[in-house]
Amino acid sequence: MPVFLKMSVSITFLRPFARCLVPFTLQRKRRVLYSTILQRYMSSKIPAVSYPNKESTSPPEQLELDGWKVTMKSSVQDEDASTVASSKDEDPLTATRELIEMWRLLGREVPEHISEEELKTLMECVSKSSKKKYLKYLYVKEKMKKAKQIKKEMKAAAKEEAKDQLLETTKEDKQQNFLFLRLWDRNMEIAMGWKGAQAMQFGQPLVFDMAYAEYMKPKELQNTVSQLLESEGWNRRNVDPFHIYFCNLQLDGAYHRELVKRYGEKWNKLLLTATEKSHVDLFPKDSIIYLTADSPNVMTTFKHDKIYVVGSFVDKNMQSGTSLAKAKRLKLATECLPLDKYLQWDTGTKNLTLDQMMRILLCLKNTGSWEEALKFVPRRKHTGYLEISQPSQEIVNRSKKSKTFNSFPKGSLNKRTQKR
Repeated sequence: MPVFLKMSVSITFLRPFARCLVPFTLQRKRRVLYSTILQRYMSSKIPAVSYPNKESTSPPEQLELDGWKVTMKSSVQDEDASTVASSKDEDPLTATRELIEMWRLLGREVPEHISEEELKTLMECVSKSSKKKYLKYLYVKEKMKKAKQIKKEMKAAAKEEAKDQLLETTKEDKQQNFLFLRLWDRNMEIAMGWKGAQAMQFGQPLVFDMAYAEYMKPKELQNTVSQLLESEGWNRRNVDPFHIYFCNLQLDGAYHRELVKRYGEKWNKLLLTATEKSHVDLFPKDSIIYLTADSPNVMTTFKHDKIYVVGSFVDKNMQSGTSLAKAKRLKLATECLPLDKYLQWDTGTKNLTLDQMMRILLCLKNTGSWEEALKFVPRRKHTGYLEISQPSQEIVNRSKKSKTFNSFPKGSLNKRTQKR
């Protein structure tokens, strides 16, 4: 009995320590059990690896680095060549055309037709706003051209209708007898062509210097060509025309392309001389007079034995002295029109257009009167005449004679007098 009590007392005394120690022992046993099971499982799944002996192993083969570098470089070069070829295939002009077509579909103001030169000019524009402004300019220009074409067609239709009415009246008046023959337009053109052919053989030369293309913008060059066309027309319709020379006209240059574009098929039929040579190479320097507004020498009379040179130059940027400097380099005589001597100059520069210069020179050649010649100066630039020299009776008679020749403009019919 006392022994039993001692054992119970010892058990009760050791029970709290057993509660603390038993879990640690159980956990350690579980860990050992789990590790053994995992090792057996992994050993069954992973195949055995045999490690070779160090003595039996041979040294690894050396890599061919040079060959590898050559191969990589060739592959890189092939890729660069392919990218360059793809970039060359993409034409910038085609891309610009697609951009314009997209803007047209979006309803923006872009032209329907655009040339290669206009495309190149558009590509030179740096900013997007400048491209829009240039395209709007081409759009407005195209609209104006269409309006002019419609107006021209309407005029042609009206002219055909008037011609039909005239033919009907001629059929009615066919039985009547008249003193004078009727002058048709084709007869006038034949007569003017005959005068132009005579001028090319015996007429006084008048030179237009075409070496100023680099000083002008495309719009100014177009204005210059328009003035040249008017000058050629006034000269062709005159009684005693000049033999016109277009000197320093480079083949396929800006001037040549614009002239061929304006004249079309008639360019090769014009009764004038177009050459790449300079006027100094064609004529002696002693007989050449360069007409420029900047010259200090004032023109007093028209000299029929001299060759006058006019610079084909529209000066909107006020580049004064350009033609005078060129004449001095070539050691040529220079003259200017006596505008201050005869006119009360009001506003504007003393640079006249090419067609105005042509009409003034033609009038001086035929009449010799500054009063008649300076009538072609625009009235907006002066307020009247200062001093006019009285022409002689012979000059007056010549002027009257020239007026009688020019009294019937092109397309008009002379008055018919019926016999009584």
